[in-house]
Amino acid sequence: MTLHRPEDDSALDELLSAPTPGVTEALSAIDGDIVLLGGGGKVGPTLARMARRALDEAGSESRVISVSRWSDEAAAASLREHGIEIVSADLSDPDSWAGLPDAGAVMYLLGHKFGATGNPAKTWWLNAVVPGFCASRYRGVPSVAYSTGNVYPLRPVSRGGATEQDPIGPVGMYAQSCAAREQAFAEAADRWGTPTAIYRLNYACELRYGVIADIARTIAEGAPVDVTMPAVNVVWQRDSNAWSLQALAHASNPAFVLNGTGPETLSTRYIAEALAEHAGWDLEITGDEANTALLNNAARAHEMFGYPSIPPATIIRWVAEWVSSGARTLGKPTKFQQRDGGF
Repeated sequence: MTLHRPEDDSALDELLSAPTPGVTEALSAIDGDIVLLGGGGKVGPTLARMARRALDEAGSESRVISVSRWSDEAAAASLREHGIEIVSADLSDPDSWAGLPDAGAVMYLLGHKFGATGNPAKTWWLNAVVPGFCASRYRGVPSVAYSTGNVYPLRPVSRGGATEQDPIGPVGMYAQSCAAREQAFAEAADRWGTPTAIYRLNYACELRYGVIADIARTIAEGAPVDVTMPAVNVVWQRDSNAWSLQALAHASNPAFVLNGTGPETLSTRYIAEALAEHAGWDLEITGDEANTALLNNAARAHEMFGYPSIPPATIIRWVAEWVSSGARTLGKPTKFQQRDGGF
C-alpha cells in the first residue's frame, strides 16, 4: 500500500502527533500532570500534542504543560489551541525552577548544540549544569531525559551501530557535555530514587528537518552532497515521540538507557541518489566515504515498542516531494556530516 504524503504543515503535525496504543497505555498510568521542559524546539510541539491526545484517549484529566522561553508566540498559540498549557520560563536561570508546576512525569528536552564549540561556557552550562536544576526540582518524579547518539564514538560501518551496553566515547564539546547531562540524571536517580530513562536519539526525521531534509535542500540548491560521513540512521519523528513517551513506563533507578533510531544503516550516497531520482534534480557528489560513522543500534527499542511506522524509502519520497513543492522547512540543519564533534 502506498502511503500518501501529508499535504501541509497542519496535516504533517497531525500525523507526527498521533499516539500509538502503547503511548496511551503508558500515559494512562501517570499520576499527575506531564511537564515538558524545553518544549519549544523541533521535537517538543508534536511530542506535547501526542501526550495530550493519548491522555484524552485514556480519559485522563492530567494536564500537559510545556515550558520554554516561547520566543515564537505562534508556536505557543498553536499548542494552546490543542489543549496544551504553556509556561514561559528561562530554564537556564536557576531562580526559575522553584515556580514551575509540579509534575507526575517529566520529559526533559533542553539542550544546546549549534554554536557549542564557539561558546563553551554556554554549552557546559546548558547541557551539564541546568540538568541538575531539573533533577533537584523534580526529584522522585519519573523522568525521561533526551540525549543523543553523539555520546558514542564513530564506529566501523561494518560493525553497525552502538548498543546501550557499549561504552560511550563522546567526541567534541557537544557530545562531552551531553554525556555530563546523562550523568546528572543518573546521579539524581541514585541520590533521590528518581525513576529515570535516558533516551539517546539520532536522527529524528520529518519533512521539514532531519538528515534526509538536509540532503534534499543541499541538492535542490545545486550544492554537492558530501559523502565523507558514509552512513546514517534515521527514524520517523512520530515513532521517536512514541518511544520516548513509552520510556516513562520503564524509568528506573539505576537509570534505564534506550537508543532511538531506525533499524537500517543508510548510506549517505543512497539517500542523495534516491532524492535526486524522485525529484528530478541533478546530483553532484563530493568526498570519499570514510570507514567509520556515527551509528546507533536501537534493537532494544524495536523489541519493546515495534518497528517504525514509516520506512526510510517513504520518508525519502515524501521529502523529495515536499522540498520540490517549496513547502516550509525549519532551517535547522542537523550537521550530521561533522566527524570531529565540532558544532
